[in-house]
Amino acid sequence: MATLLDFEKPLEELIEQLEKAQETHSKGQVDMSDTVAQLAKKINNEKKELYKDLSGWQRVQISRHPERPYTLDYINAISKNFVELHGDRNFGDDKAMVGGLATIDNINVMIIGQQKGRTTKERQYRNFGMPNPEGYRKALRLMQMAEKFDLPVVCLIDTPGAFPGLEAEERGQGEAIAKNLMVMATLKVPIICVVIGEGASGGALGIGVGDRVLMLENTWYSVISPESCSSILWRSWDYKEKAADVLSLTSDKMLANKLIDGIIPEPFGGAHNDPEAMFKTLKTELKKNIKELSELSCKKLVNSRIRKFSNMGSYSDTK
Repeated sequence: MATLLDFEKPLEELIEQLEKAQETHSKGQVDMSDTVAQLAKKINNEKKELYKDLSGWQRVQISRHPERPYTLDYINAISKNFVELHGDRNFGDDKAMVGGLATIDNINVMIIGQQKGRTTKERQYRNFGMPNPEGYRKALRLMQMAEKFDLPVVCLIDTPGAFPGLEAEERGQGEAIAKNLMVMATLKVPIICVVIGEGASGGALGIGVGDRVLMLENTWYSVISPESCSSILWRSWDYKEKAADVLSLTSDKMLANKLIDGIIPEPFGGAHNDPEAMFKTLKTELKKNIKELSELSCKKLVNSRIRKFSNMGSYSDTK
């Protein structure tokens, strides 16, 4: 049985019944085809009801689903000839940040993104998708290389935040992220940023300044995670659901607040339910946006990017 999230628990018993009916039918002892069809229909109807009006916290849960595709899954599915590039030429190679040269249907690009792990060993190896300063400096090096060779940059964002350890601060975590923001603002090639999972704080923003910033339907993008917000405001994680709603971190609210440029729909139930369909949708969106942005001059590209981010959070006093 696939991993079920907390709000999907009502489906557990129905799925168990369906699996038992399918097993009995496959053994050929009893014809269970009608029962299987009825159960499948009932599960589908229950799913539609559950996913009809998802809360902010439920979307956060979907974005963290353990079977959800990660950065390297997308890279390997949508591109060919991917050549991963390593190291920041200063300290070391951060395994939480991956990137390199790739081809998306004859379009040469530089792809960069945070990478999480699935097993305990992989999670430790990838530092749970939380980059150190050398990860952001590696990303910066690859972006500047892309500018040199006139290649579009694609950033896939999926991180619970930049690594908050003492050693990261000693090596200049804040400076590394700040420099990325400055350089990305004036990079003379198209930049497309897509939140594919979690988009937390400066860890996400460090590769999040782009001409087009898009979010998959069931992802979140915020200055702080719901749990951390809850622990600061209420001294407890018990209010994380309330925090998720107040933070307006879901894709629909981010678009309404003009903080992103678009939403990429996911397969019913989330990207993990049909990864192949999700790969195809993302590939189409990337190609469309690269084509549109490539038609603009460098000057227009940079000016438009700076203007877009400068307008965020602007306000005017009224009498």
